[in-house]
Amino acid sequence: MFQKKNQTLSLTFTLLISSSLVIGVFWWKSHFYNTGFVNFGKNPSSKQKQKSPPSLAQKFTQVKNVPAGSFSYGGSTTWASIRNRTEQSLARVFPEYELIYINPERGSPDSAVGIEMLLNNELDFSQTSRSIKEEEHKKAEIKGFTLTEIPIAIDGIAVAVHPKMNIPGLKLDELKKIYSGEITNWKDLGGPNLKITPYSKQNEGGTVEFFLKNVLHKEKFGKNIQIVKSTTEALRRIISNRGGIYYASAPKIVTQCGVKPLPIARVGEKFVPPYKKPLVLPYECPIQRNQLNVEAFKSDEYPMTRRLFVVVKKNGQIEEEAGMAYANLMLTEEGQQLISEAGFVRIR
Repeated sequence: MFQKKNQTLSLTFTLLISSSLVIGVFWWKSHFYNTGFVNFGKNPSSKQKQKSPPSLAQKFTQVKNVPAGSFSYGGSTTWASIRNRTEQSLARVFPEYELIYINPERGSPDSAVGIEMLLNNELDFSQTSRSIKEEEHKKAEIKGFTLTEIPIAIDGIAVAVHPKMNIPGLKLDELKKIYSGEITNWKDLGGPNLKITPYSKQNEGGTVEFFLKNVLHKEKFGKNIQIVKSTTEALRRIISNRGGIYYASAPKIVTQCGVKPLPIARVGEKFVPPYKKPLVLPYECPIQRNQLNVEAFKSDEYPMTRRLFVVVKKNGQIEEEAGMAYANLMLTEEGQQLISEAGFVRIR
């Protein structure tokens, strides 16, 4: 009798332990699947590695640890419309958190210059339209700190042509051949017998670097490229030159009245427009304007998408606190709404 009781107790105890282990393993898996710390069965993609830090705050006022003081920042010109939308709102909510945009002493501001200024202690945090490069990480380590990038918005590269350029779109390979100098006439792309004039800014900045890496696959521009100082200059030239073509951040092209944004295809004939269909024609603008194809950007169906980052100096000092505060503010519902109003695609 006593032996049977012992056997029963032992069996019950074993079942309890087994059940606890099963429940524990189930909780552990579901918890880490949901939080993204563990990725079973696959290596994490670049998108997974670039997840935004969680920010549950709806409004700027709900963000904690916003330091008091004057903080310098700078970098990518792609961020200009975001800065214009957010600076005044931030100043009203956090008057003691003063943000000062700093232009470089020499040359024009861009992503690379912003990171360089951050490395040289000329900025407290920076804004980029590309990821941090390995050599930039190494420079930071030599100086005794690390850099981290926090994605806050989705952008795309759009291609502009003259409104009368009647082609359905361009494949990435055709775009490469235009900018490498291999294709020089629109008739080779189903267009008119007209010389192609490709415009680009200098080989610097996040947008040009993205284009060189993802479209030209690190090849050099052809000798037929005409260099412009700004997107405004390039668009003016296209309006007066029917054979012109130019690429830039999508919000700078899609909503413009005087040029035509082209659909782009990775391969085949599946052209994806950077704008919402139907295309708004120049004579309908500015009463109506083309809007970004938000869903195609979010899903990466549009072939040329990228992320905009806040780059933070991780040194345990107030610069890190200021940069993290800025990123968290941009990731609030209020910040994401302002980013959307600035013409970019919200990341959350």
